Amino acid sequence: MPTLHWIGKEKVINHHRDVPFKVLEHKYGFDNGVQSEILSNSGNLIIHGDNLEALKALLPQYEGKVDCICIDPPYNTGNEHWVYNDNVNHPKIKKWLGEVVGKDGEDLSRHDKWLCMMYPRLKLLHQLLSKNGAIFIYCDDNEQANLKLICDEIFGNNNFVANVIWQHSIQPKGYLGKFSVHHNHTLIFSKSSTFTIGNLERTDEHNKAYSNPDNDPRGLWRTGDVRNALYRPNLIYDIQTPSGKIISPPKNGWRWSKTTLDEKIKTGEIIFNKTETNIIRKIYLDTLEGRAPETIWFGQDVGTTRDANKTLKEIFDQELPFDTPKPYQLIERVISICTNKDSIILDSFAGSATTAHAVLNSNKDGGNRKFICIEMEDYAETVSAERVRRVINGYGSVDKKNEGAGGGFDYYELGLPIFVGENNEYLNEKIDIEKIREYIWYSETRSPYIKPINEDSEYFLGKKDETAYYFIYDKSIETTLDYDSLSEIKTKSQQYVIYADNCLLAKEFMMTNNITFKKIPRDVTRF
Repeated sequence: MPTLHWIGKEKVINHHRDVPFKVLEHKYGFDNGVQSEILSNSGNLIIHGDNLEALKALLPQYEGKVDCICIDPPYNTGNEHWVYNDNVNHPKIKKWLGEVVGKDGEDLSRHDKWLCMMYPRLKLLHQLLSKNGAIFIYCDDNEQANLKLICDEIFGNNNFVANVIWQHSIQPKGYLGKFSVHHNHTLIFSKSSTFTIGNLERTDEHNKAYSNPDNDPRGLWRTGDVRNALYRPNLIYDIQTPSGKIISPPKNGWRWSKTTLDEKIKTGEIIFNKTETNIIRKIYLDTLEGRAPETIWFGQDVGTTRDANKTLKEIFDQELPFDTPKPYQLIERVISICTNKDSIILDSFAGSATTAHAVLNSNKDGGNRKFICIEMEDYAETVSAERVRRVINGYGSVDKKNEGAGGGFDYYELGLPIFVGENNEYLNEKIDIEKIREYIWYSETRSPYIKPINEDSEYFLGKKDETAYYFIYDKSIETTLDYDSLSEIKTKSQQYVIYADNCLLAKEFMMTNNITFKKIPRDVTRF
């Protein structure tokens, strides 16, 4: 498989493992129009902070749980005037490149910088994606070819689904002597081969090709292809008509075996034309559950950039400095073909929170979809979160009011790192103990932490796959695994993993009782 190489790749290819783990700090909840310090428990999250660190912070609760990822990263056009600096010269990105890529970063082209920025983020997004999930990445021709290659590497080229063309503009650009560009790309990759695309709804416009010229009792139908796409010698055979005429096969053969075709003729699904020179395949309208999504999405169906700007103006009653926002109708189409009613949808380049808007709208079908939006810029509160508030409450003028979608969300900031010290060798004692316990549980089990409700020791984390986990930790004193602390353990299990500052148990005793001791903080896994 072809791979892409650029300056700095060897420094960032595994950088996602070195990203500091920071806790998410809850700022407020918003629930059906009321904002307070209380958690909304809606399941919807807006996170303000660097998306690389925020993605890492999501792993303990969301690894393998996200069904749909929609991201609109910088297109790397070189423009400076965007709110999100599109040439990847954002101070935070430049600082990160200096720390991670080092001296090589001084020689990077803007394409190298973009790839260094994207690669670790895509690695973490891949971890968050569910087995049956898919990622939709918007881009233009500045990085489309590079993006395809690094996604082939991270997601697997066998998991490439499609490159959907979106008509973002209907109006001519008017640049004489140049092409008038009217499209963007949407690269779609799945997590595995189990991903399936859903169908789109049918409308009267889509059904107008169906009729019933022969009064078939099964209803409306249209003709379908009877030829095989690839050459198959076993599908090459003559067909004899009722009057004895012979119909020769197409170049690659018929679509079915002779036995199957004869059966379709008997049932009336295959008929002969009037001159008996060919066969006609009937596709019945009532057998169709929808229509297959195509790889060209027109602006008249899913909206354009102009439509998106119009929506933002309706919501905020002013122009916002986003040159190429996505229309919520575009994201609604994505949601309709790759999620179920309980899916989690993630956008780590949230911008004006179009994805959140689309999720709330999509739930009008009775669904319970959840969104997670991450935005690093300062407008995460004043634009991203504010848009979601107004979509929940309703927006627009009195005579053209958009009904509120209802729902809620919780707003988070990136908090403190879980490890401190020159070499990140110590646990950060300023962090709430439950956050540390959550981290330890995930590092051991790769599953979300649920606080135990049984009557075991206060140090009990939980039990999984016949292993019980204990985290004997106290910020004020050194802890010791000894016979006294062992006597407090009540959960019976085949084996035990126990964390403490020290251990006084004999090795032979631990081996006999299947106890594994892990020293705090030395043996705490960094992921």
